[in-house]
Amino acid sequence: MTDPALGAEALRERAVASLITARDRTTLLTGCVDGPELTAQHSPLMSPLVWDLAHIGNQEEQWLLRAVAGHEAIRPEIDTLYDAFEHPRAERPALPLLPPEEARRYAADVRGRALDVLEGAAFHGTRLTEAGFAFGMIAQHEQQHDETMLITHQLRKGPRALTAPDPEPAPLFTGPSDVLVPGGPFTMGTSDEPWALDNERPAHRREVPPFRIDTTPVTNAAYQAFIEDGGYDEPRWWTAEGWAHVRRNSLTAPLFWRRDGRQWLRRRFGVTEVVPSDEPVLHVCWYEADAYARWAGRRLPTEAEWEKAARYDPAGDRSMRYPWGDADPGPEHANLGQRHLRPAPAGSCPAGESPLGVRQLIGDVWEWTASDFLPYPGFRAFPYREYSEVFFGPEYKVLRGGSFAVDPVACRGTFRNWDLPVRRQIFSGFRTARSEEV
Repeated sequence: MTDPALGAEALRERAVASLITARDRTTLLTGCVDGPELTAQHSPLMSPLVWDLAHIGNQEEQWLLRAVAGHEAIRPEIDTLYDAFEHPRAERPALPLLPPEEARRYAADVRGRALDVLEGAAFHGTRLTEAGFAFGMIAQHEQQHDETMLITHQLRKGPRALTAPDPEPAPLFTGPSDVLVPGGPFTMGTSDEPWALDNERPAHRREVPPFRIDTTPVTNAAYQAFIEDGGYDEPRWWTAEGWAHVRRNSLTAPLFWRRDGRQWLRRRFGVTEVVPSDEPVLHVCWYEADAYARWAGRRLPTEAEWEKAARYDPAGDRSMRYPWGDADPGPEHANLGQRHLRPAPAGSCPAGESPLGVRQLIGDVWEWTASDFLPYPGFRAFPYREYSEVFFGPEYKVLRGGSFAVDPVACRGTFRNWDLPVRRQIFSGFRTARSEEV
């Protein structure tokens, strides 16, 4: 994250801090397991961890050393190996990838040179260098791959390799189950957040009718009620595609859950535990979220509704950077940055509440919305089409808000994520909405 008003030295310090924070996390995620675990493919949905490690270095080399600084390529022969569009994830273990130690040396070499470039960078002149955009883009890219690697850790078999303290216990939330978001226009997206990515741009006015939205994400206890009521056996709650997906894959509960007598257990980073009733439900696909909402007599919020609930301040009739205001996130605002390896209980972080009274809109779980991933009016791809533009269309659904696995540099009120509606390995949950009678 970066404030539009920051000067050059403050931008430089923030860029350095963001890059170092990302690399520390990458080191943790790739250093807590041995070589065979790094080169293995733990799921056909995911790359070997060693591919992510070298890909992070290669992207940094291409954008910071070559595009920004004009340096000659260090390892041009590996560019195609680490091109995410050249090789599907399922094929990457068969590629002649850099071994773990060589990948580490390469990424470290690139990082040292990138920090030298950053030390003398001028934050103006081109769109890539304006306000340090390229450095912010690379920090966000690394953190996004760190989240991907954390998903791989969740999918891998065997004993726990990562530890983190649990979130602070929270008193049982007794506030209203939903809140009213007034109808009317608001400003969606951004044109002045310097490190915002292309799909968040440009800012534009969006008219939203009045609606009600859940105060907190849907919890495990609420989702269990859907299961116990036969939710996975009743086709009327599901879209035709969703019902076909449920039948084809024999889905009966969120990913990593299993029934043990009268209770539900889940596997979480190598540990089996009782599903905590008060946490937001995790590892559900879009079809499951949509079916639950129908069963509850509600629906998923649209992307515009979600953003209005998260950013709109009726007192000032303006859109804020975050639900709590314009200040960067702190631990009191949101559960972010892999400080914990689980969502916080529903109702946590009252300091992060929006002016309308909605909680946990940032952090804890990515929230599925009803919307397809589409460009905003006036969208322009930058700096390459493959970041967003090639994914636009009805195949992908938008997720908002970030999860406990997202770093603050890659999470804000305008940040957009997207995935296929079948995906469950991601740290995804949801909240529901309903239209308000006018």
